[in-house]
Amino acid sequence: MVKAVLFDLDGVITDTAEYHYQAWKALGNRLGIEIDREFNEQLKGVSRKDSLERILAHGGKENDYSEEEKQELMKSKNDEYLEMIQKMTPEQILPGIQTLLDTLKKRGIKIVLASASQNGPMILERLHLTSLFDGIADPTKVAHGKPAPDIYLEAARVAGVHPSDCVGVEDAASGVEAINSAHIVSIGVGKEKDLGAANVVVPTTEQVTADLVQEAWEKFYV
Repeated sequence: MVKAVLFDLDGVITDTAEYHYQAWKALGNRLGIEIDREFNEQLKGVSRKDSLERILAHGGKENDYSEEEKQELMKSKNDEYLEMIQKMTPEQILPGIQTLLDTLKKRGIKIVLASASQNGPMILERLHLTSLFDGIADPTKVAHGKPAPDIYLEAARVAGVHPSDCVGVEDAASGVEAINSAHIVSIGVGKEKDLGAANVVVPTTEQVTADLVQEAWEKFYV
């Protein structure tokens, strides 16, 4: 039986992608770098630092800022983002996720957040989900962001189980790659053409049930 489910945050638990986009776009405007929705797809599931590096490279300004200045830029973006997410409520939990978490909890399956977002704890609090999570993998404690497996290996460690006893849920290709690289069974939420590398792909969060999680794991380990 699967012992832990490791969740990405954005696009899986809730959808804060629009807030990230608006905050990065505002920063880009200040830097004279245009960020449209197409380019923003490259930032999904990517750490704050790596996102900034991609934006600066996109605008041909990768060598224009010192490390200290980059830290200030990241703080500026995050401050704007934090202001936006203060208004989040449990109504913004994606369809089916509350039921999924409740069912996993009843079955004694560990639930851990494996997000690149440093704001994960605050968002879970705003959504009133903190009590359902057994732990949060700290993205500042891993050497490499997604698509490297580090955050998922850390999440399995936080859960106190072997990676082979876990299932990871993601909506971004970089996240699916991270799960697969950690030798964890992967469930992708979205389009098959984007997430085809996942062991199981479903179109929406409503299809991610506790039974599907168990079936996905059994498919590879039983």
